[in-house]
Amino acid sequence: MAENYDYIEMKFPSSAEYVGLIRLTLSGVLSRVGATYDQIEDSKIAVSEAVTNAVKHAYDEEKGGEVLIGFAIYTEKVEIIVADHGQSFNYEAVKEELGPYTEDDNINYLREGGLGLFLIETLMDEVYIKKDPGVTISMTKFINESQVHSNGETIVNR
Repeated sequence: MAENYDYIEMKFPSSAEYVGLIRLTLSGVLSRVGATYDQIEDSKIAVSEAVTNAVKHAYDEEKGGEVLIGFAIYTEKVEIIVADHGQSFNYEAVKEELGPYTEDDNINYLREGGLGLFLIETLMDEVYIKKDPGVTISMTKFINESQVHSNGETIVNR
């Protein structure tokens, strides 16, 4: 049985001026579900990294494009999806297509700044990626003190 969740989706032009808006929106969403200050700050850094890299590298500067961000709000976690192809998507369908991030993944534009996926993986509790079409990154932040992965490992929030 699928969990109930609220879903918010935003589409914005591929421009750095909108990164602050995404950070404010994320902060509000996480505050609403009772996230700690550290959880909010970690999430803002990770999502900013994904959004900034999508803005900088996903589209030709003259043509531009759109970036889509979705927030799935559960009682114990928030999942954030950033997609640089800018097309609206069915959240559940996209979620099924995502695979776990591994250190072998080579998404050059996310590594260009020196931190990229490593930073996102460090700050978030779960990270999944899909590379075609465009790049889609799903990041999860658990809100309760600790959660358990499906493989039985405990996740301790920072």
